Amino acid sequence: MSINLCTDQLAMLVAAPGQLVSVSFMARDPRASSMAEDAAEVPINHARAEEIYLLKPDLVLAGRFTSPATVSMLRRLGIPVAQFDTANTLADVALRLEEVGAALGQGDKAAALAQDYRAKLAAFAGPDGQRPYAILFGAGGYTAGRETLAGHIIRAAGFDNAAEDAGFAYGGFMPLEILAMSAPDAIITGRPYPGASRADAIMEHPVLQEILHGRPRSAMTDRDWVCGTPAVLGAVARTADLRRLITGGE
Repeated sequence: MSINLCTDQLAMLVAAPGQLVSVSFMARDPRASSMAEDAAEVPINHARAEEIYLLKPDLVLAGRFTSPATVSMLRRLGIPVAQFDTANTLADVALRLEEVGAALGQGDKAAALAQDYRAKLAAFAGPDGQRPYAILFGAGGYTAGRETLAGHIIRAAGFDNAAEDAGFAYGGFMPLEILAMSAPDAIITGRPYPGASRADAIMEHPVLQEILHGRPRSAMTDRDWVCGTPAVLGAVARTADLRRLITGGE
């Protein structure tokens, strides 16, 4: 079973029929999961040690940052837990597929999926022409630098990442003043979840609206950007479409 959104999706891709007894409840959320429809066919869990213990799984798949208390409790109860690193690059996606496949005894299936993913990714080889500047700007002013999966998606689509020039190597929060000075050619915003939060309020700020005015923009969905699964190819494709809009199809 899996108790992490990203391992949920990797496990659903590589597991044999009937092998996966449960995924986390987040796997059914279409805003966050690219496999929400598939997850509807699998029982869900809330990553609580007591419910996991009752299912008696042979193995629990978790993220590197899954609650240490939960992981420790499961191991004390004699339940094996395999933890997987977050995918921070596009190349990491294939590696995570192979690692989860190995953990589930589905190495051949995972290898085939990884090979297909690598081939499709190679087709997005960076264009030789103009590389306009794009930036991710989400709730609370969140942006992503070069050492993030989102940063790699932006570069693979043929953009340079304005967040890098602003000094962001990882994820962080960018003040509107810095965004304005960065003067990106395109802005990639997030899609707000129902029930706006205070963090979403920045998206309606007059300064941001002025920056957005007249600039091409794209609204990302977490389901294709957050987890290192083959769904990131869709994010690269849509971001590449944005680049072609700016460069006139170049």
